[in-house]
Amino acid sequence: MTVKTFAAIDVGSFELELGIFEISASAGIREIDHVRHALALGKDTYNDGRLSHEIVEEMCEVLNKFREVMKTYRVSDYRAFASSALREARNSQMVLDRILVRTGLRVRTMNNSELRFKSYKAVAAREEEFQHTVKNGAALMDVGFGSTQISLFDEEVLVSTQNLLLGVLRLSEMSAHWRVDYRKIPAIIDELVENELYTFRKIFLKEHQIETLIATGETMNYMISRGMHEKGGARFTAKEFGVFCEKLIGMSSEEIQERYELPQDYAEVLIPSAILYRKILDMTGASYIWAPGTTLCDGIAAEYAQENRLVRFHHDFEADILSTARQMAKRYRCHGAHVREVERSAEMIFDATKKYHGLGARERLLLKIAATLHDCGKFVSITRGSESSYQIIMDTEIIGISHLEREVVANIVRYNIQEYAYDEVILESDLSQYAGLGTSRRELTILIAKLTAILRLANSMDRSHRQKLSDSRIAVRNGSLVITTDCPESIVLEQYSFDQKADFFEEVFGIRPVLRQKRGV
Repeated sequence: MTVKTFAAIDVGSFELELGIFEISASAGIREIDHVRHALALGKDTYNDGRLSHEIVEEMCEVLNKFREVMKTYRVSDYRAFASSALREARNSQMVLDRILVRTGLRVRTMNNSELRFKSYKAVAAREEEFQHTVKNGAALMDVGFGSTQISLFDEEVLVSTQNLLLGVLRLSEMSAHWRVDYRKIPAIIDELVENELYTFRKIFLKEHQIETLIATGETMNYMISRGMHEKGGARFTAKEFGVFCEKLIGMSSEEIQERYELPQDYAEVLIPSAILYRKILDMTGASYIWAPGTTLCDGIAAEYAQENRLVRFHHDFEADILSTARQMAKRYRCHGAHVREVERSAEMIFDATKKYHGLGARERLLLKIAATLHDCGKFVSITRGSESSYQIIMDTEIIGISHLEREVVANIVRYNIQEYAYDEVILESDLSQYAGLGTSRRELTILIAKLTAILRLANSMDRSHRQKLSDSRIAVRNGSLVITTDCPESIVLEQYSFDQKADFFEEVFGIRPVLRQKRGV
């Protein structure tokens, strides 16, 4: 039995964590050690916009100690990620370089959608309990120090996820500047939270029926382990949990510190945490709370195991990503039948031309997302649809894909209509963050060109939006990409549009696409 020893490092807004895991096909993922060090990076970032020299020095010292622990366990591989406190700091690039030079550890900042997807995978890795929970209507509430993510499930599939700037450290730091009696602070935080949740409830929650609220986040883990451990397990009725939240809200941070034997920094964030959990519980109307006790390190390990095929998960995470993209298309009133047809055709073209593009499953997923969202901008402007689509995609987090991948999707959609110019492709991401992943500007512009050529051709095949070529067969024959249909109707629009897109496709792949109608009108 092959066992891999893996380390996951989370440079969080409030503390640094190291998880040591043993991963094998037979035993799955097993945590064998966990080390944490409280270090409130978020206080610097959220107050001053940058990380101080002193806190960076302490961070490097802690990370060097983590390296010693990793050596003790003979770790064969690791992943280190930083979240919002480091990502949002003005001096983040210098800090990341200092970490690399001082510790030898390469830390990569995550955007919110990447971070939350890892946290989600940690929960989904508890497959039997997770599947049972989401089957009956559930919402996942991941309360972090910088923000809170609320995700909704329908028939076991993730259908919507939204990020709210309601992190508990953010709220705690904000309240420290209010010149009011400390006893009034919970009511003010309650009012602020209610204001933010109102929009989410109106736009996204709507008629969703929520039976169980899945609650994750470090403060939830502390609340359960210190305050509700006598209940046993990690499932509670809404009433039980609500009573506990009210108890915390009615206490001062000093009382919480003494009662639950917590450091002051932890005690200070438990009150805004309790307010958030209680308000979201009330909003969803959930009957039960499930607190799986997972951490981001668990999610990093789960994703590593999945990507390296060390462990197989039964849950379809790709379906979750596509589901959220389809809900987004629905929100912007995209033509559903047309979108599905373009996605189907794009998949078929991609699969038929594998030896010509050399791309893999991840790029195929990005193509499907682009096909799903290629018309979303027409909701804003019919004449400038492609540019509006680009802006919508860039301004909307799509859970499960990185900021760079979102830029790739946005550019594919933009150049679906606009003329493609290799030197004019806009890439805002810091590509140094992806060093070691074989990602250069040249490679990205070529990738965008390849997927754009496929999307253009697929879109042309349903120019009339009437799915006339839904029976099409696609294959490469004698140096041509031959698309054959038995459609008995006129396909003049499709043929004209197809011929317009053929030149660019041939330029990119070196094969000429040909559309053949076996039975004309």
